[in-house]
Amino acid sequence: MTGSDTTAINKFVKPEEEGLDLPKRFHWTLDLLIQLFKTKPLGAIGAILVVFMVFVAVFAPLIAPFEPQQIFGVNDSLKPPNGTYLFGTDPLARDFFSRVVFGARVSMQVGLIVVGLSVCVYTTIGTLSAYIGGLFDTIVQRIVDAIMSIPWLVFVLMVMAILGPGKRNVIIALVVVGWAGPSRVVRGTVLAVKESEYVLAARATGLKQWMIVVFHILPNITAPIIVMVTLGLGNVILAEAALSFLGFGVQPPDPSWGRMLSRDGMDMMVQAPWLAIFPGIAISLAVFGFNMFGDALRDLLDPKLTGGGR
Repeated sequence: MTGSDTTAINKFVKPEEEGLDLPKRFHWTLDLLIQLFKTKPLGAIGAILVVFMVFVAVFAPLIAPFEPQQIFGVNDSLKPPNGTYLFGTDPLARDFFSRVVFGARVSMQVGLIVVGLSVCVYTTIGTLSAYIGGLFDTIVQRIVDAIMSIPWLVFVLMVMAILGPGKRNVIIALVVVGWAGPSRVVRGTVLAVKESEYVLAARATGLKQWMIVVFHILPNITAPIIVMVTLGLGNVILAEAALSFLGFGVQPPDPSWGRMLSRDGMDMMVQAPWLAIFPGIAISLAVFGFNMFGDALRDLLDPKLTGGGR
């Protein structure tokens, strides 16, 4: 890095100090939490649920009283919820509470991996498409149009039919399908940011193109990315549950909320309703929490978008 490049970075890396009109950026500070709990009650509830789900996933071995695969005696099969088995037992006489708890770990693991990989893909593609423009942008956008024209479930099932069932293949399929829409959001944001005064000033100083992208464009598109990450986690958890419900997702003996609903929950809805109720509640709470938290963050990070005081 040359001396002129360093001087340029120091001059423009914090353009908001120069009084230019930039997208307002929030950070994970006490002020943001106060605003969340004061102005977005549903968002605050969502944040609490998100923290709770993460806590359960991380400390599943300490929370669950038994191993999720532990099989008890024949007489313990299909026991209703009681003092020993909080959520009852399944047809194989396994503690259902332990399986639901470990199912949170599976869902969070899949969600975090898929969202993490997707962020890298759609941020890179969306940024390059907008910044390079021209023929490259046209080709990328036509590919995005082709992917988005296919219903996501049909597309995912097509990929799963090629790769086969399993947790790893679910992750691959959801990343392949999930990058297109968010990349268009990133592209639109970059198109607006790259015409800002501070970016034009950075170009005028002769700053290298990659440095403009890293130090000026990416820091100013973090708000929509944070929102898409939060909302994406809920969508991925729901998608993984749907695929497991259809038999394409996480395979036995690993616990999966969607698999619990399909294997025993539907077959024994009348005889053992807890087999469907508890996984269904877990999926609903996870999706509700991430969606409400994501909506609240969207409103706080971009005041132009309001969610009706949620």
